[in-house]
Amino acid sequence: MDFFDHQQRAHRQTGLLLFLYALAVAAVIASVYIVIALIAQAGTGRDPSGLVPTRVPLWDPGLFALVAGGTAALVGGGTMFKLAQLSAGGRVVAELLGGKLVSSETADPAVVRLLNVVEEMAIAAGTPVPPVYLLEETGINAFAAGFSPNHAVIGVTRGCVENLSRDQLQGVIAHEFSHILNGDMRLNMRLIGLLFGVMLIGLIGWTILRLSLRGSVRLGARSGGKKGGNPLPLVGLALYIIGYSGVFCASLIKAAVSRQREFLADASAVQYTRNPDGLAGALKKIGRLSAGSQIRNPQAAEASHLFFSNAMPAGLTQLFGLLSTHPPLVTRIQRLDPSFDGDFNQVSIADASDSPIVRPAPRDRLRPAVTPPSRLVDVEPAASVQRVGTVPAGALPFAADAVVAFTPPIESLLSDPYSVRAVVFALLIDADADL
Repeated sequence: MDFFDHQQRAHRQTGLLLFLYALAVAAVIASVYIVIALIAQAGTGRDPSGLVPTRVPLWDPGLFALVAGGTAALVGGGTMFKLAQLSAGGRVVAELLGGKLVSSETADPAVVRLLNVVEEMAIAAGTPVPPVYLLEETGINAFAAGFSPNHAVIGVTRGCVENLSRDQLQGVIAHEFSHILNGDMRLNMRLIGLLFGVMLIGLIGWTILRLSLRGSVRLGARSGGKKGGNPLPLVGLALYIIGYSGVFCASLIKAAVSRQREFLADASAVQYTRNPDGLAGALKKIGRLSAGSQIRNPQAAEASHLFFSNAMPAGLTQLFGLLSTHPPLVTRIQRLDPSFDGDFNQVSIADASDSPIVRPAPRDRLRPAVTPPSRLVDVEPAASVQRVGTVPAGALPFAADAVVAFTPPIESLLSDPYSVRAVVFALLIDADADL
């Protein structure tokens, strides 16, 4: 597959879709102004003489500035409020979805293999090893969440670790690291905030509608059923319709952005692993498994665009694919494996035991045999810094070899942010006493 072409195409489409999102917000502002202007015209009174009607123009720059500023403040305030809730990083999202932090001391071989694969990708990319959360879901799915690589987490379902081979799991994790390294993860977190900001207008409209209707009923009861021309129910109803119409439009754009970034992540995962069959195999098993990639947690809808594959039931909220946050499975698979005919019944579901964990034989840890290097390794700090956050060709196999070569004591030190510094200092020790 020409993954570089797919990457460039996805970047171009995402820019266009974000522009459309800005237009959708502008349309919400314009709609709110029109409603308020029409209500103001309907409430036109007369001058003190009672002879000449007082005309309220439909276009009033001052009123528009007031409405636009207020609406933008609501959307922006709602967005900032939601982002503040998520400011602690991906941990908040993972816990919201029911994830449990995986300990490096786990004895589950399938989970140990998952931690190894995550460490391999982190070493290859030169980024911190993200915490891993396990979701007790039978579907095959995963996600990356956070605002930066330093605060990212990886979430993986139980179905993912138990049904995928090592190559397939590596393809899924490489896909999620693509979201981290390409900035998709940060974009996805911000989309949650933006969608909540638009939805806030609908929530305010619903609140105004309920309160004004209750007030009108009480007022009518006290006055013998005679009601005045209270415009608040109309304002509330209009804001409710506009707000949720805006949410619908924003959801369409969010889904379209997500679909393009999924193509980008698939292409990048192939670039990282040099193995399209691993990622294609994981997608095929999703199509074959009865649970698919569904997430049953009630919060999954809000974070649906974060996942590796569709987290929501097909047909329930997809609206003929327009609200689907992911491209069709067959389309994704055929980009990786053009020979696939779309028949998932031929896909075999094998559990994770088809690629057991391989650990090196125990060594003499009291008096280790140290072989001096035959030559010095040239290190260019500037070049090393430039490589941080990228996965060069050959880096992933090197990282995989490094992970399985760790002895258990070293492996336990590397899993802790404090003790890992001791390992770094130990690596700097040289046989030359002066050095």
